[in-house]
Amino acid sequence: MVRPAVGWPSRAERCPALPAFANFAAAGVVTGGAQNKIMSQTLFEKIIAREIPARIVYEDDTVIAFHDIAPQAPTHVLLIPKQPIPRVAEAKAPDQALLGHLLLKAAEVAGQLGLAQNGFRLVFNNGPDAGEAVPHLHCHILGGRKMNWPPG
Repeated sequence: MVRPAVGWPSRAERCPALPAFANFAAAGVVTGGAQNKIMSQTLFEKIIAREIPARIVYEDDTVIAFHDIAPQAPTHVLLIPKQPIPRVAEAKAPDQALLGHLLLKAAEVAGQLGLAQNGFRLVFNNGPDAGEAVPHLHCHILGGRKMNWPPG
């Protein structure tokens, strides 16, 4: 994992009350294998259903945005479709309107969070090698600091 600039607090410092799940395995949030078959809902579906609390910043009929529990930037929000699509590689032609809506709302949410002037980054992880931890398509909206290139 690439650490942000010096002075950025660790996950334990940012979220002291949260358990330190190893790849979220202890929470049952793992892609593939038997655990994925046992789990009936993803973490994100539980947030949508209000079974798990989240700091929601935007919601409409098709998407919801909330603060990441392990932020990688001063502002780190996740924007997800309410319709479960495991990852972008599994999206189909009928999902086109939803994916377009998701991108437009990502820019809108970034603006509402005050990120538009200096810039922000949108990230979609697809699969375990990309860092996907929850099998539900989601867009990371990151900002509030200078981003490095190349990422990862």
